[in-house]
Parts: sequence; structure tokens; C-alpha cells
Amino acid sequence: MTGKTLRPLGLLLRFGALVGFVMVVTWGAHEVREALNLQIRPENEQRFHQAIMIGAVAYVGLLAIPFVPGAEIGLAMLAALGPGIAPLIYVATVAAMMLAFIVGRFLPISILERGFRLLRMHRAADLIARIAPLPQDERLALLLGDGAKGAMRLAVRYRYVALALAVNTPGNSLIGGGGGIMMMAGLSGVFGPLPTFIAIAIAVSPVPMAVAFFGLQIQ
Repeated sequence: MTGKTLRPLGLLLRFGALVGFVMVVTWGAHEVREALNLQIRPENEQRFHQAIMIGAVAYVGLLAIPFVPGAEIGLAMLAALGPGIAPLIYVATVAAMMLAFIVGRFLPISILERGFRLLRMHRAADLIARIAPLPQDERLALLLGDGAKGAMRLAVRYRYVALALAVNTPGNSLIGGGGGIMMMAGLSGVFGPLPTFIAIAIAVSPVPMAVAFFGLQIQ
């Protein structure tokens, strides 16, 4: 078997492994959601509180994983438990987003380049290869340079606003979900930890705040 045959086969196997992993973890998310569907009674109060804590930990871990719809666990907890659980969901959501971001900060940016090449996005991969050896300020200068297109320059200049919008965009699981977006932000090396934390803290607040203060019902 030639190298040319092995390469597509290898890509197919990796893609299949990724899809399988996402399916297994998504199934786990559904199982956790079902486990949270408890009615609190005197005889099961301890189990109820344990389920809440397990659900919160699972929520953080699942939401931080790219392409995994972990957000549905948070919505299930809000729907089942109402306003009282909203602060915990808010803190857990911020923690999950920042966990994914921190993981991305420790990963080599070459992973992002390989991902773009895998998707046949060679121009983006070439750009990542150019900025990879540069410090943060020089990366920003290159991305904001005269050769950058208007939309890209605008997105980089207002990158924290763009990040907040991306994690709240419906259907963002197609581009990695909240965890994948935050991991890519960490990989890029152009987002500072404190501004990122502030942006995410604001971005994920509307739903928990609406439940906590206005009694919004999640179906």
C-alpha cells in the first residue's frame, strides 16, 4: 500500500475516532441529564444534592470539550431546579470556558495549523505558521497589518467582543462549541487571560441572570 493511499486512510480513521469520541461523550451528557431528573423528597435529599454536585462537575468537564454539547446539562439543571441553581450554573459555565482556554494556552499552536491543513484551509494554516514563532504583540501587529482583510482586521481588533459573540452563537457546535472556541482562543496566543475572563463572564451571564432575577422558565 502506497503512502498516498495511507494518508487518506489515516485521515479517515482519525476523523472516525473523533466522531466516535464525540458520540460517546454526548451519550454521557444525556445520561447525566437524565440522572438529574430527580424529585426532591426527605428520603432522597442527600442523593439529590450529590446529583447536583456530580452534574455540576460533569457540566464543567463536558462543556470544556470541543464539539460536545455539554450546555444541555446546564439547561436541564436550570429547568429542573429553577432560579436557585442559576448562580452555580453561571460559575460552572465560566469555569468550563476558562478551563478550555487554559488548556489551549498550554497546547502548541502547531495543532491549530494542522487542523486547518486537515480541513484544506491552507491559507489560514500558512498564516498560523507565520505567527507561530512570534510573541503576542508581534502576532497582533501581523494580524492587524496592511495585508489583513477588513473583516479579519475588525475581528482581531475587537477580538474579545468577537469571542463573546462566538460562544453565544446558536449552532456553534459546528465549529467546536464553546469548549472548542475557547481552546482555539487559547491556542492563538492573542488573548490575554484577564480580558478573556471578563469577556466570558459577561457573555455567559444573560440566561442564568434571567433565570435568577426574572424567573425565566427553561423548558
